[in-house]
Amino acid sequence: MTLIGMLHHRKDPNTVIKSYAYAVVAMAEGADFIYFTPKSVNFDNQTIEGYEYKNGSWQERITPFPDVIYNTGSPEKLEVSKDIINQLKETIPFTTVSLGNKWTINERLIKGKEFSKYLIPAKVLKEWNDLTEFLNLYTDVVVKPMDGRKGQGIYFIKTCDKGFIVNKDSQDKTYTKNELKEFFYTLLEENTYIVQPYIISKTKSGLAFDFRLHAQKNREGKWVITTIYPRIASDCTIVTNINNGGYTNYLLPFLNQEFSEEEAYNIKRTLEYFTLALARHLDELQMLEFSEVIDEIGIDVGLDENQKLWIYEVNWRPGCPPAFYLELDVVRNTIQYALYLANNHDKVKQNIRQFKKRDMEKRKVPIIAVTGSAGKTTTKSFISSILKTRWNTFESKDYWNRTDHTQIHADLINTSHQAVVLEYGMGFPGVITEHCRIIQPNISVITNVGMAHIGNFDGDIKGIAKAKSELIHGTKKNGILFINKDDENSKLLEIDQFKGKIITIGIKQPADYRAYNVSYSNNGMKFNVKLHNKEWSFFIPIYGEHHVYNALNAIAVADYLGFSPPEIKSGLLFKKPPRRLTVYHLNQSLTLIDDSVHSTPQGVVAAIDVLKNISPSRKIAVLGRMIGLGDRRVEQYQKIGQYLVKQGIDIVITYGRYAKGIGLEAINAGLPPENFKHFLDEEAMHEYLLNVLQENDTILVKGASIMNMFNTVQFLNSVIGVKE
Repeated sequence: MTLIGMLHHRKDPNTVIKSYAYAVVAMAEGADFIYFTPKSVNFDNQTIEGYEYKNGSWQERITPFPDVIYNTGSPEKLEVSKDIINQLKETIPFTTVSLGNKWTINERLIKGKEFSKYLIPAKVLKEWNDLTEFLNLYTDVVVKPMDGRKGQGIYFIKTCDKGFIVNKDSQDKTYTKNELKEFFYTLLEENTYIVQPYIISKTKSGLAFDFRLHAQKNREGKWVITTIYPRIASDCTIVTNINNGGYTNYLLPFLNQEFSEEEAYNIKRTLEYFTLALARHLDELQMLEFSEVIDEIGIDVGLDENQKLWIYEVNWRPGCPPAFYLELDVVRNTIQYALYLANNHDKVKQNIRQFKKRDMEKRKVPIIAVTGSAGKTTTKSFISSILKTRWNTFESKDYWNRTDHTQIHADLINTSHQAVVLEYGMGFPGVITEHCRIIQPNISVITNVGMAHIGNFDGDIKGIAKAKSELIHGTKKNGILFINKDDENSKLLEIDQFKGKIITIGIKQPADYRAYNVSYSNNGMKFNVKLHNKEWSFFIPIYGEHHVYNALNAIAVADYLGFSPPEIKSGLLFKKPPRRLTVYHLNQSLTLIDDSVHSTPQGVVAAIDVLKNISPSRKIAVLGRMIGLGDRRVEQYQKIGQYLVKQGIDIVITYGRYAKGIGLEAINAGLPPENFKHFLDEEAMHEYLLNVLQENDTILVKGASIMNMFNTVQFLNSVIGVKE
């Protein structure tokens, strides 16, 4: 049985009149119902200590977490518990999400354009001139609190011969200009107000009126009209709200009384169409901005003397209509929609993603996905940094490259983003296909095909290439693919059936984008690239020829998207991902290279190259074990041992199970045995390092993340000290 939770700020449900109606209707719909507050949530055992309505009274009960939560209560009072509420939202669907205040909704509708023509001109009041500007333009204005409810705090201001007439709560008061100015600033001290021209919407007898349009989602998750009814103000006031003396009528009798038969029919049809159309529009805007759906709105609209429709305001949690059967309709729709959401939450989330996907396609947003055995994060960071010189760019967070991360990113992308740059990790077949199912790229980059995770592919590099090729198959058919011409294993990629455009990058081989004159310089790499038949010099603030390849991918993508060479040069001065060949200058003229975030055979070789090229004296490699190599481990460890000697590394230190094979092969290749040391104990390794280090040494620290090699970096930084 589905358990519906009613979240409220008040502890006692007896003080919340509507709680009884929701409990009874839930029971009638075959659902369990629990009333609770944020303080009654226990995350340790996933339970709630709340209240159920049973045998004519509210009784305490401990239940598992609800299947769905009806979000009610005061948003302001629930704000103190936002951390608890946000944690609940991570796993439990919520109904009744916030649309914000009057001004926020206005801004959203302006941005959405479709309904902006129905908005009354408005301005947030900050200075006296803001009010006088509207009085000069419109003569009669309405001033109301931005977060007002139930028609409270509304002022009608009218210019007159003696100055200004201010009406509040049916009372007129005349002010001089100075008196009104003083009153105005008193108001601003109390609250934030907006000003709007007064739209004349009056009955034949001269009473102000408006219409309340109430829409909800039903048991099928579809928008329905709960009710439409007129609200008529009492004499001498413009406030139609029932709490301030207004009253209501049934729609048809009111329309027939105030308009001709044809006009009444047309107005009724217009109001019905408008209600559902605006509800759907706001729902779509909520999906695009916040990856949420709304399920209930109250819209207050007026008709001017020309029968033009104007939106007074939109409420995301409107009060119940003042008729008992309508109140039950509201409750019934709420409960039935809660049941729908509980049983279709995944479907709703998928619908949101599909809608956002269609929106990005319509706006032609570049969606760039980066994969590869090495260089993914740095390439992603380079691309994002360049695109951010001009565009609002969404970039996948840090090293977040799993499919569950892509799910999170899909929810965070909104209409403000002009480009999306994502990193797609892969450990097994089918993973990249899942990434592309969640967010399909139209531009894809495969940095290289290497040994990372090869143990999961029976030691076959072709299996890695096939899995990386899932990005090719998952990219839009008319998309763009960037590949590394110099990478031998990239020739195994399945590009034959790709119908889009393929662009190549390289250093050694001819390519569409080729770097030359590559050299080490202070704190990074220099190289040249020809763009549009003109030579440009570039600099990246990170060491290693392998990072030139990463930068080349970014240059190629940015150039394809129309970014200028100066914009590209500026963007390449990026914020380097942490623990990626980060260089520390320590006391005693020691240099420390931190490359401890990840480790693959390709990455180790590249890091050794950096160690060789920036070291002024002795070169020390501290290497932790690599994982995921399977049967290829011995072979790859041996190659690294040989490469250490080839590059003239003076001292080799290995850490962790199996890593000893690297040093033993280095000895076989010519490294003096006394210059190799293997450790299984981190503290012993650190003690040895302190004894072996000499002035002007350069130390590389690299290993799989599971080895926590960053501990060694922190140890050296703290004990020896970083230069000021």
